[in-house]
Amino acid sequence: MEKIEIIDTNMKNIRDFGICGFKNEKQEGYRKKLEWMEKRLAEGLRYKVLVSEDRKALGAIEYIPGKYAWRPVKAPEYMFIHCIFILKKDYKGKGYGTLLLEECLKDAKESGMKGVAAVTSKGTWMAGSELFLKNGFEVVDEAPPGFQLVAKKFADNVPDPEFAEKWDENLEKYEKGLTIITSGQCPASAKPVAEIPPVAEELYGLKAQIVEFDDKEDVQNAGCPFGVFYIIYNGEVIADHPISKTRFKNIMEKLLK
Repeated sequence: MEKIEIIDTNMKNIRDFGICGFKNEKQEGYRKKLEWMEKRLAEGLRYKVLVSEDRKALGAIEYIPGKYAWRPVKAPEYMFIHCIFILKKDYKGKGYGTLLLEECLKDAKESGMKGVAAVTSKGTWMAGSELFLKNGFEVVDEAPPGFQLVAKKFADNVPDPEFAEKWDENLEKYEKGLTIITSGQCPASAKPVAEIPPVAEELYGLKAQIVEFDDKEDVQNAGCPFGVFYIIYNGEVIADHPISKTRFKNIMEKLLK
C-alpha cells in the first residue's frame, strides 16, 4: 500500500503543495487565496494536505473555529470545515477523506471545541453529506436549493449549529441588475469574476457590479449558503458557486426567454 502523509501547512510550505489544486502564482485566484490564508492563520485556520510518496498533493481539508467561519452559519462552539476534497480520482473511495476528517476531529477536541460542522451540497462543487454521515455527523439544518449543514457533537448538551438564514434580507440591496459576490476564500472565484462581466455587457447590456467580501461578517450574513461566491440577477441568486462564462450564458438565455 502506498505511503500517504498528511501535512499541516503554513505560509512557508504551502507553496510546495498548492491550494485547492491551484499552484501557479500567475493565477490571481491563487494569489488572493494566499493573502486570505495569511490573514486567517491568527484566527486558527488550518489547511492540511494529503500527500503521496512523491510529495504530490492528493487532497486537502481546510477548517477554522466556527466564530471565524467564512460561511453564513452560526457555529461558535464548533470547529468549522470550509472545504474537504480528494483531487485525484484514483484516490477516491479509499478512505482518505475519512483520514482528513479525523485530523479535524482530533484538532477540534484538543482545541476545546464542542463539535465539528460543515456545509454540504446535494449539487456540484461542494462535498456531499455522505462522507460526514458515515463518520457520525448528522444533518442539523438545510437551505435551498440543496445545501445541508452537518455536525458531529462531542456532548449531548451542545446547541446545534444553524444557517444564518437571512437570504432574502441580504439580497434586497441587489434587486436590480447583475451582481457578482466574490472573496479570497475560494481561489476558483477569480476566473468567473474576470470572464463573466465582459460577456454580460456584450451580450445582454449588463454592467456587472463586483462585490468582494473581505471579512467574515460579510460572509456570515450572505445571501447564499456557499457565501464566498454567488451571482445575483435582479435580486435572485442564479449561481451559488463559481461557474464558467458558458454556463453563465446558458443561465441567462433561459432567464431572458
